[in-house]
Amino acid sequence: MSPSFSSSKRIIGWLFAATALLLLQACSAIKLAYNNSPEFGYWWLDGYIDIQSEQTPKVRDELTRVLAWHRAEELPKIAELLQKMQRLAGAELAAPQVCNLFDETRERFDALTRQAEPAAVWLAMSLRPEQIKHIEAKLEKGNEQWRKEWLQATAAERFDRRLKSSIERAEEFYGKLEERQVTALRSALEGSQSDIALNQAERQRRQQDLMQTLRFVSGQLAGAAGPARPTQAEALAQLRAYLARLNLSPNPAYRGYSERLVRESCASFATLHNSTTPEQRRRAVGRLAAYERDARELNSQR
Repeated sequence: MSPSFSSSKRIIGWLFAATALLLLQACSAIKLAYNNSPEFGYWWLDGYIDIQSEQTPKVRDELTRVLAWHRAEELPKIAELLQKMQRLAGAELAAPQVCNLFDETRERFDALTRQAEPAAVWLAMSLRPEQIKHIEAKLEKGNEQWRKEWLQATAAERFDRRLKSSIERAEEFYGKLEERQVTALRSALEGSQSDIALNQAERQRRQQDLMQTLRFVSGQLAGAAGPARPTQAEALAQLRAYLARLNLSPNPAYRGYSERLVRESCASFATLHNSTTPEQRRRAVGRLAAYERDARELNSQR
C-alpha cells in the first residue's frame, strides 16, 4: 500500500538498518526470518563494520533486546496499520490517503530508531580506525554498483529498470497487471521528475556526512588539539543530527525534489489502485490480511 520509496527520503541510516529488518520481516509473512532477525541483523551489520570479538556479545544482546521490544510493543501497532490498509484497499483511494499511510509507516520506523539509539551510540563510539576504513570500502563497493546501474546506464535503461521495479511491486499485491495498467504506470514514470545528477549528489553528501559523524562519535576526528572523544550525550546529539539531515536534506534543491517525488508516488499509486479490478483488490486485501495475521501470531509468541 505504500508508495515507492526509491529516490525519496530514506527513513534511517545504516546504523539502524539491521534493526529495521525487524519491521520489514514482520510485514513479509516470513515468521522464521522475524524470529531469527537478531542473527540476520548481526551478520548484516558485520558485513559493514567487521564486528570485533569484544563487541559481539553486546551487539547480539542489543539486537535480541530490540526484537523483544518490537514483538511486544510494535507488532500490535503494525497489525492495526495493516488492518487499516485492508479497509482502504477495498475502495477507491485518493493521493492524500496514500501519503498518510506513508507517514504512518514512517512513524513505526521512527519508533524503531528511538529504541535502537542506545545501542547505536555505544557501537558508534566503540568503532576502531580499521572499522571506519571497512565502512568506507563497503560504501565504495556499493557506489560502484550504483554507478554501473544508474549513472553509466542510458536514460532508456534507467527508465526500463524503474518500470520493471514498479510493475513487480504492484504485482506482489494485485497479481498480474493488465496492459492498460502497465501503460498507466509507464505514463506516470514518463511524467516523473527524476534527476539522476541530483540523486548522485545527495548520495555522496549523505555518505560524507555519515563518515564525518562516525569519526566524531568514535573520537577519530582530528581538531586543532588533535582527536577528542565525545561524551555519550554529545555522541547521541551528533547521531540524531545526522539522522535529521538524512530524513530532511540540508540541500534545499534536493528537499524540494524529494517532496515532489513522494507526492508523485502517492498520486501514481492511487491512480493504479483505482484502476484495479474487484479480483485484484480482493487479492490485495487478502495479502494484507495474511500479513496482519502473521504480526498478531508473532506478537503472541512472547
